[in-house]
Formats: sequence, structure tokens, C-alpha cells
Amino acid sequence: MVREIAETELNALLELYLYLHEKSIPEITQHLNCTWETIVKDKNHHIIVNEVDGKIVSSCVCVIIPNLTRNIRPYAFIENVVTHKDYRGNGYATECLKAAKKIAEQAHCYKMMLLTGSKEESIQHFYKNAGYNSTDKTAFIQWLE
Repeated sequence: MVREIAETELNALLELYLYLHEKSIPEITQHLNCTWETIVKDKNHHIIVNEVDGKIVSSCVCVIIPNLTRNIRPYAFIENVVTHKDYRGNGYATECLKAAKKIAEQAHCYKMMLLTGSKEESIQHFYKNAGYNSTDKTAFIQWLE
């Protein structure tokens, strides 16, 4: 079942993020709790999850960004696309991305963007099958300390 995350599901999401790029679950601190509260209260920040048998197995983040160009239409940024390793290849992440697209369309976004650090052909193919292309824009990243 694809849905937006509940405020009480932070721990399940942090466990899922171990299959993204995290090495450990962060300590539950005031900073983490404040960040979580900011996210769940932000009407433009959507954490989409796919639940199987009561377990969150896949997720993505969709942030709607207000914009002053393109007829004052917002755009959507997709981040943290992840599926638990035992559930990959079953379309769960694709369902999350479709839900994100629906959110973006309802917000009247003119585009959706995502970045991936993966050079794996299968991951690149996954995003292309989901409707994304890597030819329209060039991404540049500056990592901050």
C-alpha cells in the first residue's frame, strides 16, 4: 500500500535508510526530533512509503518547491528513493515514484527532478523507465561540511 508516512513512523524510515547510504541509525536527539517535526508539518514535504504486510519496504521524498518562473508554477524534487534489499525488483519504488508524480501534478508542477549518485546501469535504467531522462539538464553538486 502506497501512502504518505505517519508521524509515528520515523524509526521505520530510519531503518529503511540503512539500505540507501546510511551506515547506522542516527541517535534520537533533540535536533533529529526537531528536523522530523519540521518535515512532517511542511505541506510541501512529502515522504511517500510503500508498505507490505505492515512493514515499510520502499520510500521516496517529494518536495514541492514554489517558483517564480514558468508562470509561477512550482517544481518537484525527488530524493532518497530506496527499497529494502529483500523487496527489490517488485515495483515498490516505482509505485512510490508514481505517487510522487501524482502529488507533483496536483501541485501543478511544471517538472520533476531527481539526482542519483549511482552509476549502476540497472539504477539508471530504473529511472529512465520511470519517465526521467538524463539529457535535458546537467547536475552539479557542491558538498558542504
